[in-house]
Amino acid sequence: MRSLALLLGVKAACILLVSSLSGTGAVNNSGRWWGIVNVASSSNLLTNSKNVQLVLDPSLALLSRRQRRLIRQNPGILHAIAAGLHTAIKECKWQFRNRRWNCPTTHSPAIFGKIVNRGCRETAFIFAITSAGVTHAVARSCSEGAIESCTCDYRRRGPGGPDWHWGGCSDNVDFGRMFSREFVDSSERGRDLRYLTNLHNNEAGRMTVSSEMRQECKCHGMSGSCTVRTCWMRLPSFRTVGDFLKDRFDGASRVVYANKGSNRASHRADPRHLEPENPAHKPPSAMDLVYFEKSPNFCSYNGKTGTLGTSGRTCNSSSPGLDGCELLCCGRGFKTRTESVTERCHCTFHWCCHVSCLNCTSTRTLHQCL
Repeated sequence: MRSLALLLGVKAACILLVSSLSGTGAVNNSGRWWGIVNVASSSNLLTNSKNVQLVLDPSLALLSRRQRRLIRQNPGILHAIAAGLHTAIKECKWQFRNRRWNCPTTHSPAIFGKIVNRGCRETAFIFAITSAGVTHAVARSCSEGAIESCTCDYRRRGPGGPDWHWGGCSDNVDFGRMFSREFVDSSERGRDLRYLTNLHNNEAGRMTVSSEMRQECKCHGMSGSCTVRTCWMRLPSFRTVGDFLKDRFDGASRVVYANKGSNRASHRADPRHLEPENPAHKPPSAMDLVYFEKSPNFCSYNGKTGTLGTSGRTCNSSSPGLDGCELLCCGRGFKTRTESVTERCHCTFHWCCHVSCLNCTSTRTLHQCL
């Protein structure tokens, strides 16, 4: 009897431990799908008879059941998701290349590291840019015919003005936004401030892609006279999206949770639940980035917060800006070294078809933070 009681006690303790770990992991599951950018290799993909990549192997645990189902229902979309993530990561690194936090990534499933467990403005940018990346890549892939479940956006048809009409193949940004909302937001769990800010920033990224759509036209007429134009809607360059979100990052709103009723009927963030921490500030718009926690100190390495520090980073000794050695090195100083760089130069094209170049060696001076 005593051994049975002991066994039941151990079982109960194990259940509590698993529950505790599950609760802790609920926060860390935010953005867990980002890890597919490192594991989406040929060995982890199922293909059809035409060798077209369809879905991730179901044994991979990075995606939720709902996310796997969405991928199976939309053959060809996995490639767009992975491409969108690659583009988003590349853009994040570009936008923050001269900042103390320069969007570092790892080759583990937790691609952005521990920073995503915080509610700071850097996390807000990560959520927005990755959501925008999926939206942008899926919308473009639809118009390219790479996804079986969507095509170009043909809803704009007929006359658009006195000398132009709708035609061509518009990028399907509405399908991109819809899929991104279903796929990206499904990784969020809970009803707390973190949940609301993550969903808000996800939507801000999607709305940025949609709001920056531009009209493109092609002329028709005798001898290129442009008597009539055919026009369609085209996605913005992702650099345009990144620039916009970077501006929103610089002006991000610190928010608190406003308990104004339940939002359980909706899976999306209700902006009425977020209000500025400072009552004198205006409420954030749907396209603003929001955060609720002060950013960590990015100057020094800290394993607990996951910050790498700026030691060894290259800085600009003549710049008074954020890329300057004084600010980037956090006042620790810097060291200077020179290196020889050999590059191809004085290239000449010879008919036909050969290019010959010389090798030029130059000396480059580098400054690195101590």
